[in-house]
Amino acid sequence: MLSFPNAKINLGLHIVAKRPDGYHNIESCFYPIPWCDALEVLPSEKLTFTSSGLDIPGTQESNLCIKAYHLLKKTYDLPGVHIHLHKVIPMGAGLGGGSSDGAFTLKMLNDLFELGLDVPTLQNLAGQLGSDCPFFIENKPVIATGTGTNFKGTALNLSGRYIAIKHPQIHVSTQKAYSLVKPAAPTHSIEGILSKPIDQWKDVLQNDFEASVFAQFPEIRDVKNQLYSAGATYAAMSGSGSAVFGLFEQEISLDGFYTFEL
Repeated sequence: MLSFPNAKINLGLHIVAKRPDGYHNIESCFYPIPWCDALEVLPSEKLTFTSSGLDIPGTQESNLCIKAYHLLKKTYDLPGVHIHLHKVIPMGAGLGGGSSDGAFTLKMLNDLFELGLDVPTLQNLAGQLGSDCPFFIENKPVIATGTGTNFKGTALNLSGRYIAIKHPQIHVSTQKAYSLVKPAAPTHSIEGILSKPIDQWKDVLQNDFEASVFAQFPEIRDVKNQLYSAGATYAAMSGSGSAVFGLFEQEISLDGFYTFEL
């Protein structure tokens, strides 16, 4: 069984409040994009995992694909499988690639072994893997609130537009990024902003991480400026970085950027 776990971008990201449990409440639009890994799950005598493509840091047991298997194994008598992940989406980029791999593993195991798990159950399980994982169960545009796991559907449709993305080879610590942001109630809701034409987003659709991240790493700010200079209708950093994307009305080719039609 083969699938292609995709990345996502954040269209706006507000850090609304710090919670008593130490996490943060956010507001963002999660939007899936066609930049994909390749994930294969095959029946096997025992659980094995291999990878190719980009090097994956950490131990095998810390990989979300393996964690997804063990999570289901707690409740269901799963046989062994061989999981192979071809890694294409850069890690630590704010694109949710690892979260997507974990969520897709849950969905594939559910299908392969006919477990009959419905969407809410899969989302609950995915939430135990990480806060971005539940999004990839349905994998459609949503307004995300709470810790990023409360979803409201949105009619936003960017089909026919083009996206250019660059991942500067810079690691941004998510923990440090959060520590440098002062939570505040937003002046404008992201849902309201997204209801307006894209050419009105530039000055109001904000990622709250950008100010502190750009101050630390001006090279990331330069990528955003490069996208606007190239004619992007809207450009922003995704998540806590360091990937930066731009939306274009026409197909575009930029040196050092990956480009896709949405």
